[in-house]
Amino acid sequence: MWHCQAVTARILASSGAPVRQSSVRAHNLALVLRTVANSGNPVSRAATATATGLTRATVSALVDDLIAGGLLSETEPAPRTGAGRPAAGLTLAAGGPAALGLEINVDYLAACVVDLRGTVRHRVVEHADQRPAGAATALAGLARLARDVLAATAPLPVAGAALAVPGLVSANGLVRVAPNLGWHDVDAAALLRDELGLPVTVDNEANLAALSELRAAGTPDFVYVSGEIGIGAGIVLGGALYRGVRGWSGEIGHIPVHPDGPPCRCGARGCLEQYAGQEAILRAAGVRALDQLNPAAAPALDAAGSALGVALAGVVNLLDLDTVVLGGAYGPLLPWLRAGIETELRRRVLTADLAPITLRAAALGSDAAMRGAADSVLRAVQADPAGYLARVPV
Repeated sequence: MWHCQAVTARILASSGAPVRQSSVRAHNLALVLRTVANSGNPVSRAATATATGLTRATVSALVDDLIAGGLLSETEPAPRTGAGRPAAGLTLAAGGPAALGLEINVDYLAACVVDLRGTVRHRVVEHADQRPAGAATALAGLARLARDVLAATAPLPVAGAALAVPGLVSANGLVRVAPNLGWHDVDAAALLRDELGLPVTVDNEANLAALSELRAAGTPDFVYVSGEIGIGAGIVLGGALYRGVRGWSGEIGHIPVHPDGPPCRCGARGCLEQYAGQEAILRAAGVRALDQLNPAAAPALDAAGSALGVALAGVVNLLDLDTVVLGGAYGPLLPWLRAGIETELRRRVLTADLAPITLRAAALGSDAAMRGAADSVLRAVQADPAGYLARVPV
């Protein structure tokens, strides 16, 4: 029987690239770490060897490296129930590399540290309008918040940081445009790297929130709609985030609901944000906040739900999705938005009578984007533990 090492070497060779032992080792390190991470319960070295197809000797050597690098830990053996020596179990290390999740939105800043096992060690949210501040000031404020959560979780090592922003982000971390913040071509990754001294990636907040929802709820196909002052969407198809050609998919807030409607910050007219964004709902309701629902807000929320339903019907018709997840401020408002959304979905989705659409609130609530940012760092560590170990003295 072919061992996994031989199979891996053949796959790498077929790509036309030279096969190096370091490449095989990097692949196998990731395979072992992923197997332990996905096991749910402590798993022995022998069971890991069986699950991966690697030899026990190879698994033992890789596990020793992962333990030395702080990625895995061994549990005490379970009490003996039969013949033979009981085996210790392997788990992700609670004190292993954590991730810094950051979010900047129109009216708040947020930061959290999440450990390798997915536990939130500390989080801070600071509410303030970020539009007058400008990008440099807003990012400096976020860096201050980040230093606070890092200090609160010291000496936990941090592998890196990721930032969620409400805008279009290039692959290199440049925020090309964030209309509701007034940002254009802001190198947020570089500014935060200078402030924090950590590797930093940047992505759209709805994309990161959708990834956190995928991990938390496990639904493989859905559209995640993030409702703040702006409205964004993350599209998950077959368990993977759909980004589009340039990575800019999901701008549902700028789907025209009424083409001759009020002007939008993006330059168009009648966009969904002008009917279902937080500020639009507050204007229509004549109230200052939606935390404690005023009866006067009910008609405005019903109208916002109808506008959302119109836009979502187009998304469902185009992509054949069966689940809509509402996040951000929309999650708590779902009881008041549901009727308007579902009425329009039934009216406009071609297959509504054949396949009902599930409408639910996000599993992680308003923390979804911040948590998704941290999760993206942890996923990168699990995908390339060799890269992480190369940066950390063992």
